[in-house]
Amino acid sequence: MTGPLDAPALIERSLSELGLEYENPRPGAYLVKLVGQHKLATMTWLIADQYSLLVEAFFCRQPDENHAEFYRFLLGRNGRMYGVHFALDPVGDVYLVGRLPLSAAGDVDRLLGCVLTYSDENFDKALELGFATAIRREWAWRAKRGESLANLQAFARFAAPE
Repeated sequence: MTGPLDAPALIERSLSELGLEYENPRPGAYLVKLVGQHKLATMTWLIADQYSLLVEAFFCRQPDENHAEFYRFLLGRNGRMYGVHFALDPVGDVYLVGRLPLSAAGDVDRLLGCVLTYSDENFDKALELGFATAIRREWAWRAKRGESLANLQAFARFAAPE
């Protein structure tokens, strides 16, 4: 017979081995910074309670426009995802969330890899669908002022003037 699972110890060991930046504001709760290429940082909570492991990461705020297509895009991905899924908070902001058995604390590398992959791979398309007008406006404003357009290049095909 084995003893009780020490999920916080498993999480801390995994985070240390992965060399990830994290905070531990209270016992069993870890705020991890995942660095991406499209979404530059995805702040992710790992919270081990008595019976389960909660994974929660902010993805983006509620869309400004094209709501049906934006949500259809995200919901279409949910069926192919492991450990987490896209969900909305009460104001409509989008998160990646999952509640798993406490034993999943031993699989932190895979869970965080999934969060980073889903966040990073879907970010540009989600912004294009839900925020195209704001992106075009930002592009024009920066171009007029001679400011850098570097972090908007993923949207050049629809934001840059002809």
